Amino acid sequence: MTTTTSTTATTDAALPSPEELGVVLTDAPIVPTAPGVPLASLVRLALRRNPRRAHLLVSTVLAKHVPTVPAVALLAGEALGARVADVLDGGARLDAGAAARLRAVLDRQQATDVAGDGSDALHRAATTLRTDLAAVRPTLADVLVLGFAETATALGATVAEALGAGYLHSTRHDPPGATPAAGFDEAHSHATAHRLLPAEDDWLPADGTVVLVDDELSTGATARETIRALHAVAPQRQWVVAALVDLRSDADVAATEALATELGAPVAVVALGRGRVSLPDGLTDTAAALVLSAAAPLTTTTPDRTTSSDGTTPPDGTTAPDSGPTADGRPAPGPARASRPDAVTVVAAPPTAVDRTGTPAARVRTPRTDVEGIAADLARVLTDTSGRVPDRVLVLGTEEHMATPLAVADALRRRTTADVRSSTSTRSPVAVFDAPAWPIRSGIRHRSHDVTVDGPGERYAYNVHGFDAVVVVPEPGTGRSSLEGPDGLLDVLATVTPRVLLVDSALEPAGAAASSPRPLTGPSFGSYEPDEVTWLLQDLADAALEADTADRERAIQLEGANYAESLPVEYVPSESYEELYREALTRSAERIAEAVGIVTDLVLLDRPDAVLVSLARAGTPVGILMRRWAEQQRGVRLQHYTASIVRGVGIDETALRWLAAHHDASQVVFVDGWTGKGAITRELTDALDRFAASDGVRFGDGLAVLADPAGCTPLHGTRDDYLVPSACLNSTVSGLVSRTVFNRAWTPEGTLHGAKQYRELGPRDHSRSFVATIADRFSAVRPRVDAAVAADAGPASRAVDWRGMRTVEAIGAEYGITDLHLVKPGVGETTRVLLRRVPWQVLVRDPEDVDVAHVVALARERSVPVVTRPELSYSCVGLIHPLGSRVSDTGTAAGTTGSVA
Repeated sequence: MTTTTSTTATTDAALPSPEELGVVLTDAPIVPTAPGVPLASLVRLALRRNPRRAHLLVSTVLAKHVPTVPAVALLAGEALGARVADVLDGGARLDAGAAARLRAVLDRQQATDVAGDGSDALHRAATTLRTDLAAVRPTLADVLVLGFAETATALGATVAEALGAGYLHSTRHDPPGATPAAGFDEAHSHATAHRLLPAEDDWLPADGTVVLVDDELSTGATARETIRALHAVAPQRQWVVAALVDLRSDADVAATEALATELGAPVAVVALGRGRVSLPDGLTDTAAALVLSAAAPLTTTTPDRTTSSDGTTPPDGTTAPDSGPTADGRPAPGPARASRPDAVTVVAAPPTAVDRTGTPAARVRTPRTDVEGIAADLARVLTDTSGRVPDRVLVLGTEEHMATPLAVADALRRRTTADVRSSTSTRSPVAVFDAPAWPIRSGIRHRSHDVTVDGPGERYAYNVHGFDAVVVVPEPGTGRSSLEGPDGLLDVLATVTPRVLLVDSALEPAGAAASSPRPLTGPSFGSYEPDEVTWLLQDLADAALEADTADRERAIQLEGANYAESLPVEYVPSESYEELYREALTRSAERIAEAVGIVTDLVLLDRPDAVLVSLARAGTPVGILMRRWAEQQRGVRLQHYTASIVRGVGIDETALRWLAAHHDASQVVFVDGWTGKGAITRELTDALDRFAASDGVRFGDGLAVLADPAGCTPLHGTRDDYLVPSACLNSTVSGLVSRTVFNRAWTPEGTLHGAKQYRELGPRDHSRSFVATIADRFSAVRPRVDAAVAADAGPASRAVDWRGMRTVEAIGAEYGITDLHLVKPGVGETTRVLLRRVPWQVLVRDPEDVDVAHVVALARERSVPVVTRPELSYSCVGLIHPLGSRVSDTGTAAGTTGSVA
C-alpha cells in the first residue's frame, strides 16, 4: 500500500500550490527491515530556471537552501550514516523505534516552522536522538565516503563521521596547480562538472567499500556514472549509495542492479525516505510562466533596482525592499540597511581544514577548526551590554563550504538563547514565491567569490531576510575584498539584516597538524550530549597507553614516572558490582541532588555568569549536574568545560590559555566531585599561581565540590564523607572517557592533554542515566536547597581547616608511610585505589555502612585486606602498596590495632 502526501498543507489565494500544479509526492510501501520517514517530512517542491529540470526538491533537513535548526541537519546525517552502517554490518541501528523518533523530530520541525517558535525543544529532541544513534557507531577506517558538491558536502561529512570512515567530497573549485584525480558530470545540475582533488595518492581503497552520498536520488544516473568511473580506477568489493530521499523509477532501479552485475560488485542503495514524485505534462512551460508572472524579486545592493528570479531588472523599476519577510512570513525586525559593509564585525578564527582534499578516518571525528572557540567568540560579540543576544541568528556558509558553518551554528546555538539557523549560498537560481505553500520565500543575489572551473557568476541565498544577525562563514582563505563591493555578499546582506558578522579563517594545508587546540564535544567524543560539556582534551584513540597495573605502580613509585603517562586497563565491573552501584544511586540520588543545588547556588551568589571548568574525569558529571541545576532551577545557562589536572604537573596550561582567550578568567570556577586529603586543591592553587606569573592571567582557585570531607574548600554541598555513586565506576559513568593523559610523546608542548574513549563499553554506559536520575530529584530537593543557602552565614561559616591532611599525616606516621600520596582518604579516593592502583589495605570505619559496600566488595574481588578502624574521621581510607618501603606485604604496621573484615 502506498500513501500520497501533498508537499504542503496550506495554499495561498494568489498562487497555485505545488499540489494544484499537479505535483504529488507518493511514499513507497514501508519496508520493515528499513523503516523510513515520509517524503513530505524531508523535502518540499520549488521551481527553478533550468532547461534540464524545472522543479527542485528543497530539503528541509540539509541546511542548504532553507535555514534549518543545525541539530536537525546533523541528525539527518547521523541517521543516514546509521542506515549505511546497518547495510555494511547487518545491524539494526535505525530500526522502527529510531525511525519513529526521527519522524517525530521532523514533525516537530514542521510545527516549529508554522508556529514560529519552539526551536529550543526541537534542538533538544534532535540532539538527544543523534546522541543515542551515535552510541552505537561503528569505526570503519577502511571505508571511503564520497560526498557530492555542492549540496551534500556537509551531509557526506556527517555520514563519514558516523561511520568513522575517510571522507572526500567532489568540487568545482579550481585551486592553483590542482590536478584532478577523477571527474564526472551531473547532467541535471545547474553546474555539471565535478572534480576530485585528493591530496594523497592512495585516496581510493583497493577492493574495499566506497559510500557515495547525495541529498537526492532522482534517477541515480550520476551515482552510476561515478561508480563506473571509479571502479575502472580501483575495483571495489562493494558500493553503497546513500541519499536523504530515493525517487528512482523501476527502470532506474533496474539500471543500478544491472551496473552491479556488470561490475561484479554489489551496489546497495539506502535512503531515509523513498517514493516517487509525479510531475504533470507541460510542467516546464507551466513553471516558466508562473516564474515570469508571480516570482518575487531577489534583493541586490543597488538601491534603485532589484533583480527578479531570472536575473533581469523588473521593467517597472521596483526598488530593492529595505527588509523582507522571515522564513515563515513574519515581518523582518530592525531597520533596513542598519549594517554597512564597512561596519561588518570580523571574528578572527584559526586555520580551517577542508574536505575536498580528503580527511583520513583518524581525523574525521575531529573538528576541522576550533569550532567551540569560534562559537564562544561569536556569542560574546553578539551579546550586548545588557546581556541580551539577538532573537534570530543565521550562520551562512558558502556553496561547498557547509560542514564547518553547520558545526559552528550548532555550537553557537548551544551557547546562547538565540534561535540559530544554518544555511549556505548556492548556485541554484530558485524562484521566490512569497506564499506559505512554497519553501523559498525570499532571496538575495550576489556575485561569486570562489575560483571555480566554470568561472565567475551569480550566486544566491534564500530566506535570509528577517534575521537579527547573519554570520558569514566563507571558505577558509577567502579575501574580504572578494565579499565586498557592488553585489558582494556582505553588501547584499547588509540590506536585509541589522548586523553582519564575518568569520575570517586561513586555509589549513592538507595533511597539516592542527595549528591550535580543537576542543571536543559529543557525540564524537564521549557519550554525553554536546550541550552538556565541552572537552578541553585531545582524542588519543590511536595511542597504546594501557599498561598492567603492577607495571604502572612500579614505574610510578620506583622509576619516577608520572601516573598520567599511561593508563590503567579499564575496569569492567561485574554484574554484582553494578548492582551495588544501582543500589547506591537509588539510595543517595536525593542527597546528591541537594548537594548539587547547594554548591551551584553558592557559586551563583558570587558569579551569576560563571564558567564551569570541571576536572576530568570525576568532576565531569558533577559539572554537568551543576549546569543542569542552574538552567532548570535558576533559569541561568552556564558554559561547562572539562579539563585535565595532573598531580606533579598541574592543570593543563594549554586549556587555561584557551579559556583565557575566549572567556573572562575571573568568572571561571573549577569543579570536582569530592576532596580526599586536599592534594588536588593545592595542586590547582600552585598551578594557577604559576600561570598568572607566566601568562599574566589570574584565574580564581576556588574549587566547587559536592563533598569536602578534607575541609579544603568553602564551595561545597556538604562536608560529610559519603558515597558519590559515580565514584563506583570509571569511564562508564564519565562519558566513556578514560582518565586524562600527560605524555609528551602524545601530548606535545602547546597541545591539550589527552584521553581515550571506550566506545566498546557503550552497552554498559551509565553516564547519561546517572545524570538524569539525580536531575529528576531537583524539584523535590529545591525547598531544602533554598533553606540551606538562605541560612548560609557566608564564607566564614565554610572556612577551610585542612582536617583531611591532618588525618592522612597521622595514618602515614602510624603505618610508616613517608610518601603521603600513597594514603587515599574518603570513599571516592579509596575506590580509585582499588580500581587503578596496587592496593595494600583498606581501612573502614564501619564495614556494614552501605556507603562502603562497593569498597568492601571490590577489596574482596582483589583479595585486599579490609581493616576496621572505628575511630576514623573518614568512612574509609585506601592504602596503596608502598613498593620498596620497609612496610611488610601483609598485616598492619607495628603498633596498629584493628580487625580484618
